Amino acid sequence: MNRVLLVEDDLGLAGNILDYFELEDMVCDHAANGIAATHFQQANQYDVIVLDINLPRMDGLSVCEHIRNEGDDTPVIMLTARDQLEDKLAGFNKGADDYLVKPFAMAELVARVGALANRRSSNVNQLRFANLTLTIKPQVAEVEGRPIKLSPITYELLKCLVRAQGNSVPREKLVEAAWGEDAPESNALKVHMHHLRKALTQAKASAHILSRPGAGFYLTTETTDG
Repeated sequence: MNRVLLVEDDLGLAGNILDYFELEDMVCDHAANGIAATHFQQANQYDVIVLDINLPRMDGLSVCEHIRNEGDDTPVIMLTARDQLEDKLAGFNKGADDYLVKPFAMAELVARVGALANRRSSNVNQLRFANLTLTIKPQVAEVEGRPIKLSPITYELLKCLVRAQGNSVPREKLVEAAWGEDAPESNALKVHMHHLRKALTQAKASAHILSRPGAGFYLTTETTDG
C-alpha cells in the first residue's frame, strides 16, 4: 500500500484525487498550502509527494527545493497548468522527478505514482542518518558539522548505506555502487568496510555499520552484530 502526500490548493481537484487514490488502495494526506506541506513532510514518511506548483504561502518550486535541502529523497511529481519547457525545467532543477500537466487523467497520475513509489529520488543533495550528514555535490561526509576523511570508494559505500536508511544492502549492490562494472577482488569490500567503520568511529558518529548474514550490511545506532 503506497502512502502519498497530495499538495493541492484546488479543493475540488484535491477531493477527486483523494477519492480516486482511495479506490486504488492508496493512503493519502492532503495539504492545501506550501507551509502545511513542509509540516506533513517533516512529520511523516511518504512513498511519493504529488505537488502543485501554484500554491499559497509557499509555492511548489520552493517546497520541492526545501524537501531536497532537508535531505528527503521522496520522489516528487509536480502538477501544474504550465506546459512550457522552461517551466518543466524549473521543476526538475528544484528536484522534481516527474511532471504532469493539468488537466490529466486520474489513471495516468496513479500509474506515475506507482512507477515512482518503489524507488527513491536521485535529486536530493543531502542525506542524513543519525548525526551523520552526506552532501552529494560536493562529496562531503560530516558528523555534526565535522568533516570525515573518506576515500572516493568509502564515500560511495557510505552513501549507499545512508540511502537505505537502516535497511540491509546486499554485498552485490555495494560493490556495484562503489566500483560499477569493474568488480574488485573478493576481499576488497571487506577491507573498505573496515576502513569505513574505523572512520565513523574516529569521527564519533552515532551511525554504525553492522552485517546481517545473507542480507548484507546496514546502518544502525546499535553497536554490535545481532
